[in-house]
Amino acid sequence: MAASGNNRILSSLPYQILLVFGGWYYILYSVVTLLLFIYKGIILPYPVKNVVCEVVLLIFLCGVEGTRVFLGKKGNLTERSMSVILSLVLTVPAIIGVVYFLRWQTYVLQLEVILGAILLVVQGLQSVFGLFGAITFARASQLT
Repeated sequence: MAASGNNRILSSLPYQILLVFGGWYYILYSVVTLLLFIYKGIILPYPVKNVVCEVVLLIFLCGVEGTRVFLGKKGNLTERSMSVILSLVLTVPAIIGVVYFLRWQTYVLQLEVILGAILLVVQGLQSVFGLFGAITFARASQLT
């Protein structure tokens, strides 16, 4: 759809940059969170069932975040609003998961608070740019 009636490119470069940066940042966030689970399991009296549940949640969130970023990138590059909207819908469980690790897990370290807050800001910015992109793509598809 990039070659719409007047050959205008509607894809958002800032949104794409945020998605790429956010994808790489989430990999860093996941690795550090996993290493902190190991650290907390060794140093703190961490119940085994809590560790297992929180690691499973982290793995689930990796899948959600990977799918969300993939749909956002592809939707932006192909100028398809439905992919971007699906990415925005998947932002909700991704944010809830980050808030869980930020506030409700068994032990929350200061490093996790900092990394989680940065991730929430990135996801919020991605959501704002994704919403504008989806609206732009939907309007352009209505005109053709």
